[in-house]
Amino acid sequence: MPIGFLAIAAAFGTVVMLLWNWLMPSLFGLITVNFWQALGLLILCRILFGGFKWHRRMHHGHGGCMHGMRNNLREKWQKMTPEQRAEFMNRRREHFGRGGFFGKPDFDPFAMDENAPKEHE
Repeated sequence: MPIGFLAIAAAFGTVVMLLWNWLMPSLFGLITVNFWQALGLLILCRILFGGFKWHRRMHHGHGGCMHGMRNNLREKWQKMTPEQRAEFMNRRREHFGRGGFFGKPDFDPFAMDENAPKEHE
């Protein structure tokens, strides 16, 4: 296990070093980095942007957190009465400001497109 971890860390450090040295000097005029500096950058980015959550994020039941949230919201929407749906949309419009969704006060993301062909036709 420790040898595998070290091999993965070395691989990621090498990838970061190669990508940095290939892109950053030519794009931004920055200096090149060595392996240890690249590994330090990798750790710094992990601390700043990713934290130290070592569990697998994409293997939580429904194919990942976002997929599960979408299914949960879809189920809640389907269980709402038309009045509850209208109230939900009104609260969303208030939350997003005077322009509503996409700058259209009457935009309903769940409404059917009148021009779309009906399934039973």
